Order: sequence, then structure tokens, then C-alpha cells
Amino acid sequence: MTLQSILPSYVRGAWWTPETEEGAVEVRDASTGALVTQVSTRGLDLSRVLDYARTVGQASLGKLTFHQRAMLLKQMAQPLTERKDELYALSSRAGATKADSWVDIDGGIGVLFTYSSKGRRELPNAQVYVDGPVENLSKDGSFLGQHVYTRLPGVAVQINAFNFPVWGSLEKFAPAFLAGVPTVVKPATPTGYVAEGFVRILVESGLLPDGSLQLISGSVPDLFDHLRLGDLVGFTGSASTAEKLRAHDSVQTGGVRFTSETDSINASVLGADAVPGSAEFDGYVKQLVVELTSKAGQKCTAIRRALVPTPLVDDVISAVQARIDERVVVGDPRAEGVTMGPLASHEQRDEVLRQVLRLVDAGGEVVIGALDEPSILKADGSRGTAPEGAFVAPLVLRFTDAEADALHTVEAFGPVASILGYSDTADAARLVARGGGSLVTSVATHDTTIARDLVMGLAPYNGRVLVLDRDDARTSTGHGSPVPHLVHGGPGRAGGGEELGGIRAVLHHMQRTAVQGSPEMLTAITGVWHRGAAANDAAPHPFRKSLATLKIGDQLSSEPREVTLDDIEHFAEFTGDKFYAHMNEEAAAANPFFPGRVAHGYLLVSFAAGLFVDPDVGPVLANSGLENLRFVTPVSPGDSIRVALTAKQITPRETDDYGEVRWDALITNQDDAVVATYDVLTLVAKS
Repeated sequence: MTLQSILPSYVRGAWWTPETEEGAVEVRDASTGALVTQVSTRGLDLSRVLDYARTVGQASLGKLTFHQRAMLLKQMAQPLTERKDELYALSSRAGATKADSWVDIDGGIGVLFTYSSKGRRELPNAQVYVDGPVENLSKDGSFLGQHVYTRLPGVAVQINAFNFPVWGSLEKFAPAFLAGVPTVVKPATPTGYVAEGFVRILVESGLLPDGSLQLISGSVPDLFDHLRLGDLVGFTGSASTAEKLRAHDSVQTGGVRFTSETDSINASVLGADAVPGSAEFDGYVKQLVVELTSKAGQKCTAIRRALVPTPLVDDVISAVQARIDERVVVGDPRAEGVTMGPLASHEQRDEVLRQVLRLVDAGGEVVIGALDEPSILKADGSRGTAPEGAFVAPLVLRFTDAEADALHTVEAFGPVASILGYSDTADAARLVARGGGSLVTSVATHDTTIARDLVMGLAPYNGRVLVLDRDDARTSTGHGSPVPHLVHGGPGRAGGGEELGGIRAVLHHMQRTAVQGSPEMLTAITGVWHRGAAANDAAPHPFRKSLATLKIGDQLSSEPREVTLDDIEHFAEFTGDKFYAHMNEEAAAANPFFPGRVAHGYLLVSFAAGLFVDPDVGPVLANSGLENLRFVTPVSPGDSIRVALTAKQITPRETDDYGEVRWDALITNQDDAVVATYDVLTLVAKS
């Protein structure tokens, strides 16, 4: 993948570069200082970029259902996987080792796969998402309320940090795309060429719907002036920058949604039970070294404060030093054997060292590493210092004063952590809270009481809490690894936002609205049948209809069936369910819920199946489940039941020759009282 002298942007369906290099910012190789590219947006009309997303992007995504968008995400992951070696090569110029690149590139690809899977499993094959059960707002059921999510009409602007140019972009792009909202990505300048690389691969794949993804390579000084209601901004970066952006009028009074994920002083707590020699102690030390060196510590989730029982501080320092000596090789990522590369730029290196000096001035003692230019392994295999690179050795500081303000407020965004002692569990939780809100805190303990007490104390101040012990050490994704299934974000200093989090992140790009109306209207709007809406009793039996002919509201009303005492006793003997309410008249009558002996609820559900099932082969292929079962009115011997089965929701599968049909099942008795309600799920052939 060849880089151009000025890194292009991808806007309005085409690649764009400025007409002049005047004012362009140079971007250099993090290890060698060699010029990689230049970055400029001089002459780029940002208002037209946003309008293109709101018009062309909205139109192309609006034609697709959730499932169709989910399938495209999976398809996009394929060319990225096939060409990821190109991205690895670019990533190495930014100082990333192979392991670092795996986290960023393969992690980003994994986000696409995950959202594709979750979108098809957890969202309907539709364009409206129904949120929660219907609310009955009238006695006769003629007036209902339903919460629904519909996609926002604007553009998702995603301003990303330099440390994860692929994963950081795709973690925002995937849920926005699945929601049907077009994206404009603005990567950080030092690693923007890596982001340009993955966007180029997607453009060349031909899979991107028109206007669904645009890339701005460079500064966006007046971007917020062009944002409006219906647009979103997802920001990752420093807390100070986030506050400046949040204060813009478009956010304060213009209705633009703004979320941020910012730097935080994350912590890791060693439990009092995790003494040297225990699996938890070893896991704690291993994790701390990983977080020090992965991406050269340039992770918003990295451990900045290592909280250790005061008597164990020296043991932890010694163990960390030993592991660094054994496992860590600092150098050019292109050199064989290097496990930790440079920081992303000279500017980043200088900033990290400035913050380390602030920590030292506040009482921190450097006990591992040094501030001097480190000796590194170069690409040619030689060793020596490399002033042209942005290298910093792993640094660990010890604070004897755990109350030092700088310890809890100053972040050196690199391979830097501070160790401090704590007295007891409550003290540890209090010290973590001093950080003012974090993305993640981890706890290493095998004591369930310590774990519970710490989690309860830490949870209000963290977006995520990881409990590490011998049972999950091998399978744990680790302190610093957000996963797309769970929320990535945190309160307070961490930004107050939530990225990822499965379908929650998709819904963030949508508007929740309470829709009120008649059952007929809500059925038409949501695509889900509501009781009271029109039902079709026309032949043939609904189970004889394929997805091509089955319609929402198709219904079967069964004949009645009497439930006898013999039925109840036979079911009890056959299943072994001899609960007294079914077998003991006196005991059942004494129960406030029953008039006497009553039928088993599962007997009634079984009888109902016999009343509505069509026995012949296809197009119903299988019963895939039963949900939301509620028993309402007891059935006594001699009562009769009947069932109304109505096609409630139809969800075709994009990749299969069948889909899922959700049926509304309503069992009533001879007095038309509701006996039971539930949903039946079946797999039905498309034709």
C-alpha cells in the first residue's frame, strides 16, 4: 500500500487531496523519524461533506433493514482480513509491534464480525426497533403506547485518538452503520495514514453503500459550526479537548448529541489474599506488565495506578522488574523479537516525559526504568540509542504518600504506572474513586468477599470492572481490552459516555419515541401485531403458509377442549409433577390462588399446542422456543380452554431459506377469561 505525499481524504464518493502542500503537517515514522506522509484539509468544504452524508448516505442506508446492514458488516470484514498485512505494515510505522497491531487491526475486524452477528440475532429484519412491552392505556385495549427506536436523520461524526486508528474507528462505525446512520471519520493526525489504509480497502471492496462512510484526513476547525439536530459526535481523546467541544453551541443549544471517551486514571487492585506465589499475585504482575508495554502504554484503558496492600509493595516491584527484564524488548517493531515499540511521535514522547516529571515532583520515585534515552533494538539488529525515534522505557513510580493529588489526576499517556499501598478494602475503593471516574479497574483476588466488597465500592466510579483470579486467568480478555459485547466508557473524568455495549451502542444512534395509538395503528407502524388489531381467520391453516404468503395478523382460532380430572392426574403421573395444587383438593382450596385442584400450567400449554398445530410436513420446520409465558386464570376440572394463535412478527433470514415467525398465543376459558399468554417461535420456510 503506497502512501502519497499528502494523505487523501475520502469524501462525497471520491478521493480528495488539497491543491497545495502549503500548511501541511508532516507525519514521521515513530522509530526512525523518516517522513511518512503529510496531512492537510486546506480547501475542503466540510459543510458539503456533512450534507452528502445526510442526503446520499441516509438514502442508501435507509433502504436496508438491520439484517441487511449486518450482513454488509460481515462482508466488509472479509477484505480487511484478506489484506490486513498491508495494515500491519502501516501500523509498524506508527510504532506498533505485531501484538499491538493484532489488538488494533484484528480487534477492529472482530468488532465488525460481532456486530454483524448480534445485529442478526438481536434485531428484527426491519427498520424499526421495538423497545419493551406495549403499554395498555385504556380499559378496553383500544388505546396503546409503545416505545420504538428509529434512526437519527443526520450523520455520526467520529473523532478518534491516535492510539487505535483501526479499532477506534470501527468500534464507532459498526454500531452507527447497523443503526443506519452514515459516518464521517476524523482520525488523529499521527496515525491517520493507518485509518486511510482500512478505508481504502473498504472503498475498493465496493461494499460501502454510497455516502455511508467518509474520511477526513486532517484538521476540522469549523466542523462543529455545520452540525445540527439529528447529528452525533463520538469523541475519543483528552478530557480537556472533550470539554471544549462539549461547550460548542451546536451541542449546548443545537441538539447535537455528544459523547466522549477520554483519558482516565485507571487502577488495578491486588487483593489482600493474593500473596506472592498465588495465581492471583502472578496474574496481577503479568497483567500490569502487559498494560505497561502494550501499545507502549498508549491505551486509554492502561493501568496508571497499581494499588497493593502496603506490606506487598516491595514484592510487587521486584516481580514487575523481573518480568520486564525477562519479557520486554524495546525497539523498532520491524526488528525480530521486539515486544514494545516507540510512542507514536516525538511530541507524544515529550509530553509523556513532562507528565512523569510532574509525578516525580509530587513525590513519585522512579523504581523501575529511567528517564534517559533507552537503548533499543534497531531494525538492522544492532543496539543503541535512537534519538530520531520516540522511545521511552517502561517506567514504574512508587508513591509512599497515597494521598498525593497528582497521583490521582496526572496521566502520563505512555509506558508509565505508579504503585501505592493501601490499608484495607474500603481504603482501596476510596483511593480508586480519587481518580474521578475511570474506564476500568481490575481486581486480582480469589476471595469472593473481597471481590464483592471491591466491586460494590468501585462500580459507581468505573465503566467496567474486571475480576481476575485463577479460574478465569486463561480466558480473561484482560484489563485493557474492551470487547464489543460490553460497554466501553466510564463516568466523570472518563467522559461520561458509553461506546460499544452491544445493541446499546446501536440504539445510541437512534431516537427512542413513545408512539400512542390504536392496536391497528401500532401494528402498522412497528410491524408487530398487537391484540385488538385486525386478524385474518381465512384458510388455509397459518402453518400451511410459507413466509412468502404468511401475513402479520393471520390467525387460527381453535375449537374448545375440556380439561378433565383424569387429564390432570394422568399428566401428574406421566411427568412426576405432583404438586399439591394439582393433586390435593383440601390443600389446593386453602391456597389463596386456587379454587381447588387445578390443571398444570404446562398441561394447558401442551393442550394448546394440540389445538393449533398442523401435523403435516412443512412449511413450518421447527419450534425454536417459547417466551413470555404467563399463567393468569387457574383452570379447574371441567373447564374448557381454547387458543387463538396469531402471526405476530415475521423475520426472514438474509442468508437462509427460512425465517422466524413469532406467534401470539392466547389461551382463554369457557368464560373468555384469559388463562395464559405467551409467544411461540417457529422456523418457517421462505417458499
